[in-house]
Amino acid sequence: MKRARKRPLTVGPDGSEHLACHNRYLPAMSLAEIEALPSKHRAVVVIPTGSVEQHGPHLPLGMDTTYGLALMRDVCEFLPARAPIYLAPSINYGISDEHLGFPGTISLSPQTFRRLLLASARQIHDLGFRTIAVLRTHGGNSATIIATLREIQTTLHMNACMIAPKWRPPLDEREAEYGIHAGHFETAMMLATVPHLVRMERAVAEYPPASLRTGEVRAFKGPAALSWTTADVSRSGVIGDPRGATEAEGREWFKACARSLAEELLRLVTEARRK
Repeated sequence: MKRARKRPLTVGPDGSEHLACHNRYLPAMSLAEIEALPSKHRAVVVIPTGSVEQHGPHLPLGMDTTYGLALMRDVCEFLPARAPIYLAPSINYGISDEHLGFPGTISLSPQTFRRLLLASARQIHDLGFRTIAVLRTHGGNSATIIATLREIQTTLHMNACMIAPKWRPPLDEREAEYGIHAGHFETAMMLATVPHLVRMERAVAEYPPASLRTGEVRAFKGPAALSWTTADVSRSGVIGDPRGATEAEGREWFKACARSLAEELLRLVTEARRK
């Protein structure tokens, strides 16, 4: 009996193995397989971006990148087999200068990150693809991603956008507003992905001081209205309360985020077909 081909693996920044999207992960393909892909000009290529930065005393430095890789693995479970959506290698380093006051953070300058993203897009264009979707899992990359996407559109004439899960977890009001780094949500997601790298016995809760709780420090409702670093609002590196996070809710939330992102990618495919 013919043995089924194993699904390709990618290795996360934490050294763990992640199942890549079957028949979608570009580095797992040969030259002939890339050339044979149908309708590349109507396909969508996802470029995950992340960071290497402190996530408090209990989470690994590669949290953002690990989350993005695991999310795309789950996204593929919600995609039709013939959907022309492919996965490029992730850009593991990001713009993390807000965390430079803490050990372990490795930050790129906005200029270096822009060059990496632009070079990736240019090579993807040369392969015959015309639409890219940059997956953002680290908020510090957002501004540079948006500016670079405009450059990609004007110089390479590609369709380019930034994507992130639109689904939001059912957190209490305080955590939903201020739990923006190494808090309940991120901890639950890591417990569901790499539980052996989560040190719950070291988890602490910390929120911004009252003097900064005027709406300026927030993640999901818009950009910060003032410039701040993590050291300005947290001694531990945590902004939120991770102590009640569980693996079970992380698994449930992964599915919800993946479903939301899969729907968004399928809409991009539909738009690409109209052009």
